[in-house]
Amino acid sequence: MTEHATKQSTHRFDAEVNQLLKLMINALYSNREIFLRELISNASDASDKLRFEALTDESLKGLDNELAIDISFDPEAHTLTITDHGIGMSEAEVIENLGTIAKSGTRQFLDSLSGDAKQDANLIGQFGVGFYSAFIVADEVVVETRRAGSEPDQGVRWTSKGEGEYLLEPISKPTHGTTIVLHVSKDHQDLLAQWQLQRIIRHYSNHIAFPIRLAVPAEDGDKDKADGDGVKTEVVNEAKALWARPKSEIQEEEYKAFYSALANDPQGPLSWAHHQVEGTQSYSLLLYLPKQAPFDLLMNRDAVEGLKLYIQRVFIMDAAEQLLPRYLRFMRGVVDSSDLPLNVSREILQDSPLLNKIRATVIKRSLDLIEKITKEGGEDWEKFYEAFGTILKEGVIEDFEQRERVASLLRFDSTHSDEVAGFDAYIERMAEDQDAIWYLTAENAQVAKNSPHLEAFKSKGIEVLLLTDRIDEWVVSHLSKYKDKELKSVTTGGLDDKQAKKPSKAAKKLAERIKKALGDQVGEVNATHQMTDSAARVVNDEHGMSIQMQKFMRQAGQPVPESTPGLEINPDHALVQVIEAEGDGDRFNALARLLFDQALLAEGGELADPAAYVRDVNTLLVNALKPADSETDSS
Repeated sequence: MTEHATKQSTHRFDAEVNQLLKLMINALYSNREIFLRELISNASDASDKLRFEALTDESLKGLDNELAIDISFDPEAHTLTITDHGIGMSEAEVIENLGTIAKSGTRQFLDSLSGDAKQDANLIGQFGVGFYSAFIVADEVVVETRRAGSEPDQGVRWTSKGEGEYLLEPISKPTHGTTIVLHVSKDHQDLLAQWQLQRIIRHYSNHIAFPIRLAVPAEDGDKDKADGDGVKTEVVNEAKALWARPKSEIQEEEYKAFYSALANDPQGPLSWAHHQVEGTQSYSLLLYLPKQAPFDLLMNRDAVEGLKLYIQRVFIMDAAEQLLPRYLRFMRGVVDSSDLPLNVSREILQDSPLLNKIRATVIKRSLDLIEKITKEGGEDWEKFYEAFGTILKEGVIEDFEQRERVASLLRFDSTHSDEVAGFDAYIERMAEDQDAIWYLTAENAQVAKNSPHLEAFKSKGIEVLLLTDRIDEWVVSHLSKYKDKELKSVTTGGLDDKQAKKPSKAAKKLAERIKKALGDQVGEVNATHQMTDSAARVVNDEHGMSIQMQKFMRQAGQPVPESTPGLEINPDHALVQVIEAEGDGDRFNALARLLFDQALLAEGGELADPAAYVRDVNTLLVNALKPADSETDSS
């Protein structure tokens, strides 16, 4: 246990926290009401933590019997006080949570600021910097706290004016939990009114699961409920689990308000699903599909905050990893079971048949929501797919049972039109004799649309899906078929066109000469009439690794197996004909290298020796452009 301080001490904030405080004090006044939402949310979290720890810690049992959040105000003293009876903090936890960047997400918050005060204020809850929002309205904040289970003399007082430092001192605190006193600045003292506080609490925190009690002056008819100072307390919020209420009693705005409080997301949800399952096993689900992604969702595949697990209305844990596959980690919501044991652990959850059943239901209902958005299309679908489409694609790789269902929700650019296309729409447009779904992976849409591999398909009116997302290579490597239609890459040699013109003996001979000139740089070299505009193209073995996959693996620091691409040349192209007319020698070898390097570049590949490519091009340009009577030797 960390030794408790015996005297007052002054500490400096981390540099980023100091920067954040200046922002709160100077830039976000127009969104001042969010401070109360954030402090109430923190008090609720502290109460949840006490209730959870009391399940396994005998010394805490009974301390969680009457959890509530108490708020009082004093217009004359210009103070607002928020008190919870939750887990509280030790001195070390106060320093860690209120004085440093370690737990706050401050650095990421500052990096994400746009300069728009309203939008920046909306980010506060998402990055866990909510406590500091107190300085939007207060010129001094005092926190008194004691961790549940510790002795009364283990209390800590934290005081700051938001000017770069804070004061810590030991205190005796009779009760566990945390009390925050805000000394409200002159510009914001209009908030110290009963109607204002009631309005803000009901707007932002109505669905907090603990009673929020506001101390107000007792009216004449309520004198019997008042204390000695003529003050009574009234519960402002509903304090009832929304998911436990019948759907018929819940208004749309209530669902939206609950989501905003649950996810710290003022943007609201795109859609939601509320299900109450009763029978031999009973549980409730309230699932939300967000409009926007948290800042680190794509990179943080181990995020666990998406779904909260409750047992008999008691918050147990953030348990997204047990309830959701990673490709649905953007879902938000609540799962409440009446049949799981209250002392459940993550290890028990992994082997629970009931939780496996709940997980299957969560996946099904989540995909139902996504399918509904996808079918409806429009702006909502565009928002969803822009935010979460890349993450959803992971399902094709990870979830064998749902692979085809997830694949049906994916969309790609296409040669058919400027509209994105899914596999089902592609199949509907296929000719009767077409037996494969053709695709091309590329670094971006521009590279894809200009690829030499598309020329034969365009000439025959065959649609090709253009896969330009980083993850698409892995998607198609795990999805060999969709609804019995084989997926084929156009880079593996293209169409098997029995009507196509056969290359001449001279073209085959040229291919042999180019192969000899390029040596080990290239696999097979063949002549083909499948190209219409390009001189050459690189081709991959049907089961080999594409150029894009190799590139992505190198960027990720992964080892790339040795592979040598093939080359196909177009005998009808003027450049190929010029090369054919050239005799064997250095100039022919340079032209052969140029042809191969250009084909690599057209596919977004990387040259083994860019400097040699530049030298070859310069030499050929000088020879082509110098005057006929010049005697300059440029070889």
